[in-house]
Amino acid sequence: MNKKIRVLIVDDSAVVRQTLQNILESDPAIEVMGTAVDPFVAAEKIRKQVPDVITLDIEMPRMDGLTFLRKIMSQHPIPVVICSSMATAGGENALKALEYGAVEIISKPKVGTKKFLEESRIRFVDAVKAAALTKGKKVKPPAPPLKPQPKLGADAVIPMGKPATSLQTTEKIALIGASTGGTEALKIFLEALPVNCPPVAIVQHMPEHFTAAFANRLNGLCAITVKEAEDGDSMLRGQALIAPGNRHMLLKRSGAKYYVEVKEGPLVSRHRPSVDVLFRSGARYAGKNVVAAIMTGMGDDGAKGIKELFESGAYTIAQDEASCVVFGMPQEAIKTGGVHTILPLNKIAGEVVKRCV
Repeated sequence: MNKKIRVLIVDDSAVVRQTLQNILESDPAIEVMGTAVDPFVAAEKIRKQVPDVITLDIEMPRMDGLTFLRKIMSQHPIPVVICSSMATAGGENALKALEYGAVEIISKPKVGTKKFLEESRIRFVDAVKAAALTKGKKVKPPAPPLKPQPKLGADAVIPMGKPATSLQTTEKIALIGASTGGTEALKIFLEALPVNCPPVAIVQHMPEHFTAAFANRLNGLCAITVKEAEDGDSMLRGQALIAPGNRHMLLKRSGAKYYVEVKEGPLVSRHRPSVDVLFRSGARYAGKNVVAAIMTGMGDDGAKGIKELFESGAYTIAQDEASCVVFGMPQEAIKTGGVHTILPLNKIAGEVVKRCV
C-alpha cells in the first residue's frame, strides 16, 4: 500500500480541529498525525515529526497563521493548506498566504445540511491530496477512498448540444481553467496579456468570497481589466472574467456578442465552479471561435470539456509538466487527445493572443 499522507491540523478552535480530523480520517489515504491549538504547539510537534501537509487557520492567538506560514517557508518548507472562514475580510489575508507559499485555500466546513458537509469533505480531502503532491515526485498519488463519491459531469449543469454551425462573428475568445498552483499561474498569464487582448473567461478552483479579492488584486497588477464575473457580464476585449467561488460560469451568445451566465448547481467533476462546465458551454456556443488553455491542477476537471472544445473546432492548449505545480488536469486533458499543443506557462499567453487574431 502507498504511504499515507500525514497531516498536522493547526486551529485554535477545538470544534474545528475535531471536525477537520473526522473529515480527513474518513479517507483511507490520509492520517492525522496530530493537532495544535496554535503555531507554538505546532512547531513543537513538527520538531518531533515532520508532516506531509499542514492545514492552517489564519486568525489564532499568540501568533497569526500568516506569520507562522512565513517562518515555515523560510526554515522548513512544508505544503500548507489554508483553512479559513468565508468572511470577505479574510479573503485578502488568504491571498497573502498564497503569496507566502501556501498551496491551497479552502473554507472551513460549517454545520449545515448533509449535502453541504459532504461537499466540504470532498473539497478538503482533495485540497490536502493536491498539497501532498506538491512536495515532489516522491509523493505518490494516494489510493482512492473506499467509498468513492458519485462524480457528476457537465450534464448536471448544461446538457450536451450541437455546437453552433454558423457563427456570424470574427471575435475570438479565450477560456482558461486552473486549480492547484493556478493563482500564481494566472498571475503570470494575465500579466503577459496586452491591453487589447481578446475577451477571457477563467475558472480557478477557489472558495466563495476569495475570488473577488483575487480578481481585485490581479486587476491592480495587470494591464487588462480583471473582475469577478457577474451574471450577464459581456465578454469584452481587454477584460478577464473570473468565475465566482461556489458558482458555475457558462459562456453564452446573443447574436454576435458573447456574455457569461453565473448560476448555482451541483459539484461537477468535484468542483463548483467547474472547468468542464465552462468548456462545454464554449463548445456549444462558440466552437471554432474559442482558444482554450488548461493549466496546473489536481484531478481531471476540464479534460472532458477540452475534448469537446477540440471536436467543436476550438484551438486547445495544455500547460507542460515542468511548469505545473501539479500536472494533473493538463495530463488528463492530454490523454483525451483533445489538446493541440503543450506549452510552458510563460508561452501560453503569447499563443492565446496569436491564435485569437
